[in-house]
Amino acid sequence: MFFSLGALNLALAVILGAFGAHGLKAKVTTEQLAWWHTGVDYHFYHALGLLVIGALMAAQPQLALPKGSAWALQIGIVIFSGSLYAMTLGAPRWFGAITPIGGTAFIIGWLWLAYAAWQKGL
Repeated sequence: MFFSLGALNLALAVILGAFGAHGLKAKVTTEQLAWWHTGVDYHFYHALGLLVIGALMAAQPQLALPKGSAWALQIGIVIFSGSLYAMTLGAPRWFGAITPIGGTAFIIGWLWLAYAAWQKGL
């Protein structure tokens, strides 16, 4: 499931990146466009992480990697990147106050995966 979710997120990141480069460039400020690009960058990085976790889970089911780490990355994508996309598209600037919650979800996901890998001797 997480391999598919990673692939879907990667497709969405490409679409949103293209939309930012071609559809938003002339319609938003330079600062807003930077928010969009940051959202897309982090969307890509963590979608790749989901893809890797999904591939490991499928190829090595005996590892029993924690699904929670993958869910934390997905939640981070939605909150971190989603809040930056929303602000670029006109959400109030205070909406950016939730962006660090998504960043925290990213950190939790990676630390959770690192801990699980360490416990399994990977």
